[in-house]
Amino acid sequence: MSALSRGLISRLRLTTATTASTSTTTTTTTTTTNPSVSPFHFFFWRRFSSEALVDGTEFNQDQHHHQPKIIEAKPGVMTPNSKRTGVIALKCGMSALWDKWGARVPITVLWVDDNIVSQVKTFDKEGISALQIGCGQKKEKHLSKSEVGHFRAQGVPLKRKLREFPVTEDALLPVGTEIGVRHFVPGQYVDVTGITRGKGFQGVMKRHNFKGGPASHGASLSHRSIGSTGQRDAPGKVFKGRKMPGRMGAKQRTAKNVWVYKIDPARNLMWVRGQVPGAEGNFVFIKDAVYKKPDVSMLPFPTYFATEDEDTTELEPIVADLGEIDPFMVAD
Repeated sequence: MSALSRGLISRLRLTTATTASTSTTTTTTTTTTNPSVSPFHFFFWRRFSSEALVDGTEFNQDQHHHQPKIIEAKPGVMTPNSKRTGVIALKCGMSALWDKWGARVPITVLWVDDNIVSQVKTFDKEGISALQIGCGQKKEKHLSKSEVGHFRAQGVPLKRKLREFPVTEDALLPVGTEIGVRHFVPGQYVDVTGITRGKGFQGVMKRHNFKGGPASHGASLSHRSIGSTGQRDAPGKVFKGRKMPGRMGAKQRTAKNVWVYKIDPARNLMWVRGQVPGAEGNFVFIKDAVYKKPDVSMLPFPTYFATEDEDTTELEPIVADLGEIDPFMVAD
């Protein structure tokens, strides 16, 4: 038995026995009884216990009628409970634009570089529903043998960056599906995750915004120091979580509710308002906002599928709808 608590194993065993007895009772009118085991119990016993609850062949025979779901690359209908995949982008830098009303908009340029689905994970096989997205290109000599074997097994090109995004079952896409910048719609809100700039070992004034000590009046070599870190005999220690000097930055952070100002399908570029974590050239991960959820009717689901006669090189940039009312002319 593995490290899982014995109490949980006992409860699962009791629940399974109850399910089997119920199945036997309901089939008293038949000549034979077949105490089946639910996929839920079989999955948990296979994952957390070294003891075999049921024979795997018997379980497969009971479930022989269950056919795996065929995943197709076709448009669908998005529901409020649906969850789409995200994309991997490259941070190009920051600039500023002026909208049609003359307002200055600080923007960050993100490049969605050749995103494709590199692996599909389903609940029947892996126990979760997720998509693995690959971004960029990389030579075989710069990858490990295990990474090259993974890409060859999936039949996809070698990718520079991989990221797994949990999705709902209705948002699954087949391996090799391309995901471009039109996966998002200008005007919607997204969450952008990245690694912040590393600033090295910093003092408390920069790291925690401390005030510091006085410049004169007897202060000697303590102008930017931390000051007192606690009390005396009681408690006689420094409490955990005390703000002190240390490494600053290089942490994964998420900028939430970032507004998409403009997209350029021809170059796979996206302009978002404000700053996002990371330095220029770093990878960031973009997905639909959790708090400011976009309207499901305006989003392509599960992603945008281009038509056969569509020439993406001739597409014009798409800007968010700013309305017909000039904000500078509205009376207070």
